[in-house]
Amino acid sequence: MITPNTFAPDFTLPQDGGGDVSLAEHLGSPVVLFFYPKDNTPGCTTEAIDFTALKADFDALGCTIFGISKDSVKKHSNFRAKHDLGIALLSDADSDVCERYGVWQEKKLYGKTFMGIVRTTVLIGSDGNVIRVWPKVKAKDHAAEVLAAVQSL
Repeated sequence: MITPNTFAPDFTLPQDGGGDVSLAEHLGSPVVLFFYPKDNTPGCTTEAIDFTALKADFDALGCTIFGISKDSVKKHSNFRAKHDLGIALLSDADSDVCERYGVWQEKKLYGKTFMGIVRTTVLIGSDGNVIRVWPKVKAKDHAAEVLAAVQSL
């Protein structure tokens, strides 16, 4: 998994609603990447709604938020519309970015082992360096914790 005080790997991913997003385009201000397993699941929905609720506070600090999962752009668009989300969702369909950030890991559920995204949030500073990593995130109230970290920059 990526660690603080390392340079965040650049990427370009497709965004819900069309177009591509590159991390490099957002350097100069803080960026929050929250990696999540799947659209429309309870924890992922809670997390996305909470980040949306605090988006104006992040915006006031010049911080951009991106949610990243392997779901398709179409699924992201449907998820965003269904829950009136105000944050951009990026599709990492081939899990390249998830692998480079170290969130694509072996998981276990009901005795079965499989590869999947471990819910993780990464705060990247305006210089492109990783400031903080939250691994194995519990979705409830997590967005407020991330906002507090951005406010302390």
